[in-house]
Order: sequence, then C-alpha cells, then structure tokens
Amino acid sequence: MKKKVVLAFSGGLDTSFCCIYLSQDRDLEVHSVIVNTGGFSAEELQEIERRAYALGVASHAVVDETDNYYDGCIKYLVFGNVLKNATYPLSVSAERVSQATAIANYVKKIGADYVAHGSTGAGNDQVRFDMIFNIIIPEVEIITPIRDLKLSREAEIKYLAEHGVEYSAEKAKYSINKGLWGTSVGGQETLTSHEMLPEAAWPTQVTESGNRRIELTFEKGELTGIDGESMAPVAAIQKLQAIAQPYGIGRDVHVGDTIIGIKGRVGFEAAAPILIIKAHHTLEKHTLTKWQLSWKEQLASFYGNWLHEGQFHDPIMRNIEAFLADTQQVVSGKVFVELMPYRFQIIGIESAHDLMSNKFGSYGEMNNTWSGEDVKGFSKIFGNQVMIWHKVNGHED
Repeated sequence: MKKKVVLAFSGGLDTSFCCIYLSQDRDLEVHSVIVNTGGFSAEELQEIERRAYALGVASHAVVDETDNYYDGCIKYLVFGNVLKNATYPLSVSAERVSQATAIANYVKKIGADYVAHGSTGAGNDQVRFDMIFNIIIPEVEIITPIRDLKLSREAEIKYLAEHGVEYSAEKAKYSINKGLWGTSVGGQETLTSHEMLPEAAWPTQVTESGNRRIELTFEKGELTGIDGESMAPVAAIQKLQAIAQPYGIGRDVHVGDTIIGIKGRVGFEAAAPILIIKAHHTLEKHTLTKWQLSWKEQLASFYGNWLHEGQFHDPIMRNIEAFLADTQQVVSGKVFVELMPYRFQIIGIESAHDLMSNKFGSYGEMNNTWSGEDVKGFSKIFGNQVMIWHKVNGHED
C-alpha cells in the first residue's frame, strides 16, 4: 500500500504542483486539507475541493478553524493593539500558526506518514509550518517540494502543463491570501523597494465615495456590536470588513524582518483589523491607567513578534494572554468612527469606565481632588532626587 501524505492545500499554483508531484514523482497517497480561517466562502471551498479531486487526491477535507482562530489568537492581538512595525496587523502570521496547528492535528487524526506544504525557501511560512509540525507531530516527516526543488513559478506552470493541468500565468501573477484578519497581496512590485501594487491588484476595489459614521461597541475588549446591532465578535469583524473595505481603508505595504534574517515586503488590505485596533486602543486610553497601558505595550510587542515568528506554542504566550485578558475588564463602551475614502478618523468614545470623568475635574481648567498647595509640595518631592544630583554634580552634564 502507498504511504499517506497530508498536503496543506489552498488550490493555488504551489499546492497544485505539490499534488501532482507527491502522487506522480513520490508515489504517495495524497490527502489534501484546507484550513478555513474565515477567508473562504462556501462556493470557494467547493471549487477548491473540485480542483483537489481533479488533481488526483485520495481525499480532501475542510477544517473550519475560524472561531478557534479568533478565540485563541485574534482577540489577544486586539487586546494588545498589535501592529508589527506600527503597520501590519499580522494578517498572515497569525493565520499560518492556526493553520499549521490544525493540519498537524489532522495528520494525527488520519494517521499519515508524511505532511507536506508548498512554502518556498525564501519566506517565513516554511519556518512556521516546519516548527509547529516538529512540535506537535515530531515523528512525521515533512516534505516541501517547492523549497527543495528550488522552483520558479514559471517552472511550476510548465510542470503542470506537462501533466495535463493548465494554470494561467496571469492568475499566478499575484499571490493573494485572505483570512478573517485581513488579506495579503504579493507580486512583482512587492519584490522591489520602490514600487506600489497597482489598483487592479487589490482584491477589493474602492467603490465608496461619501463619508459614513459608524458606532463600534466593545465589551471587555471584544467588538460585540456595530451601529447598535449586537453580534458575536467573528460576525462583527466580518460585517465591519464588508462596510469599510470598499473605502480602501487598511491598505498598506508592510516591510519587515523575516525569521530567516532577510527583509520582506508584502501588500495587505485589512480594514476591519486596523479600525478595530485603533478604536480599541482609543477606548483603552480612556479606561486604563498609564502603567497598565505601558506594560501592555511592552508585553504585546513581544507577543506579536513571537507569534509572527511562529512561536505560538511557547508557554510564555499563555502567560501573556492571561495578563492581556485581565486588563480588559473595564475596556467596555462605544467608539465613534468616521469612514472616508482611503482614510478614517476616530471621533471619540463613551464609556462608564472613562477616567476623564468630570466628577474629578476638567483637564487644564479645574480639579476636585487636590489643591494648588498640594501640587507645590508634590512637585518639590517628585523632582527632589534629580535636584540633588544637579547640586552635587554641578554643570558636568
């Protein structure tokens, strides 16, 4: 009997090549699996299944990880206001961790001998998939045809044609990855340092022209309502994305450091993630103390970087998640946002936990909890040690 290999399958060029190669050149029984992290419609999943069977797989499975992806990862990215390099909401980074974990569990479920993925040898995904497979299924051998054979996209298209499979070179021009937390776009332009993706390359075209005000409701840090309508966080993310993406909001190009030590560049559109993070951060600035905000920023930066590098299963991540979740107990209220073509503005917030409450005075005008004499004494004490240093050391600085 042929040995089984589970292939992480998307239906794109790389994984289509892997299907043929693993069955024809490696003589393996291919079982394809796609992990849906909120980026596929039912129709798209049906088309991907049709393509998998047309490529000769022995079986094809869909694992829906959308809710687990949110509960186990995305909500902590929101709690931490995580934007890598102050730009990127980790749309693909976080998604790959969820996908790799689900695939490893599927390998165990069907008792496969091998696991395969279509990552190249140039980016982050190869490390994320390999490392998570090595953590969860260390006894299973990993096969990476595109990386090992050092194939160009042109060579893959030629190979498929030789095996009776047509693949459009135009379709392969841009690599698009869509998930609940945003869509990445890679192409010839992102391989340079100076070019921008053309308008036609963006998956969502800009069709909205007027301004629109929306109301976002948060409960303990999670988005639970839009314009007064309550809904679960996953549904709220999807609805906000549908509202805001046609404005061209959340489009950008991220430049970052790959796990393997080279610079990488990728385009992305992530209207909902950017709006949610910015709205959530504004609400936090009203409801948390300065030291909560300070420590959150430091721990969230580490969390985002370690997640980006695939280290989701490190127990330190659970420790940080516990801290982030604990800080969200009072992060509830409404945030008012105005959408405009290619940009947005946070108008303000309403919250029962707003620390700008006028019960304690108004900034720059008056206060109700101390006197001017209190401030005079405090200012002397607060600066006392620095005053002593300057007295002792004179003008040496």
